[in-house]
Parts: sequence; structure tokens; C-alpha cells
Amino acid sequence: MNTRHATIEETDDAAPVEMLGALFEAHGWSCEQVSDDEVTGEVPGSWTTYQVRAIWRAEDKVLQLLCLPKVTVSDDKRKAAYELLALVNEQLWLGHFDVWSQGNVLLYRHGLMLGDDGLLSLDMAQMAIESAISECDRFYPAFQFVLWGDKSPREALDAALVDAAGEA
Repeated sequence: MNTRHATIEETDDAAPVEMLGALFEAHGWSCEQVSDDEVTGEVPGSWTTYQVRAIWRAEDKVLQLLCLPKVTVSDDKRKAAYELLALVNEQLWLGHFDVWSQGNVLLYRHGLMLGDDGLLSLDMAQMAIESAISECDRFYPAFQFVLWGDKSPREALDAALVDAAGEA
């Protein structure tokens, strides 16, 4: 990892990939800067460890954040998974869940539009990662219930939201 990450101060803004690399490093999460425009790492959640990828599109000033909970949707569960996706996405204010067509992998995706300077603050980076992990943790049980527990999408969502409400 680039040693410049360690020099980012709490009040500094930085290039998005550099800031996220520094954030991962500060938390002790494994990460790799794939390119100047992409960083990937692993972040522990309540249910599993999530692969988090961030891809910077400089021309649009957009940082795309992907969080993958290591869940694959089998062909026989695809219809139920898509129905659950629709129900889950109704619950979200930011980002959305999707099934990636390459490999049928479940993912959470959120795009952050940055200002003209294209810089990311430490607070914004922290909030973006926390939000992605929080949403994945909140709905992970629902996907488990549908994909492995043979619950209907509505039953799975209701059970997951009741469980989440009980954890406070």
C-alpha cells in the first residue's frame, strides 16, 4: 500500500481511492489499490466479511462503491431473489442491491457524486463504508432465508427486519 495514506489528516480531503486506502489501513482492514482509479478490500460485518470495491470515474466525479457479501444466487432461486431485491430496495434511502449478471453475485451499490475538486473527506469516506456495511448486515439474513431457508421473499424480509429491530 502507498505510504502516502498514513499522512492524510482528519481535516484533509484527498483523491477518493487514496482516502479509502488510508481509511482501510487505519482500521487494519486488508486492502489493495488495484489501479489509480480502484481500491478493493475486506471489511468485517456482523454476519460475514464483505468485499468492498471503490471505483473512481474522474470524468463524472463519481465514486462507485460496491459491497459484496459473498452470496451467489442459484438459477432455481433467481425469481425469489429478484422479488426480494425489489422489496429490500424499497427500504433503502441510498444505494441499492442487485445481482451481478457475471456470476450471479449479490451486491450493494452506491454512487457518491463528489464536487468539482473530486476530493473525498475522511468523514464522507467513513460514512459511505459504514452505510454500505450497515445495509448489507441489515438485509443479509433476508437473503439467507430466501436462498437457503426456503422462505418466501416477504416472509424473509419480515423476519430479517424483526431480527434487526431486536438487536438494538
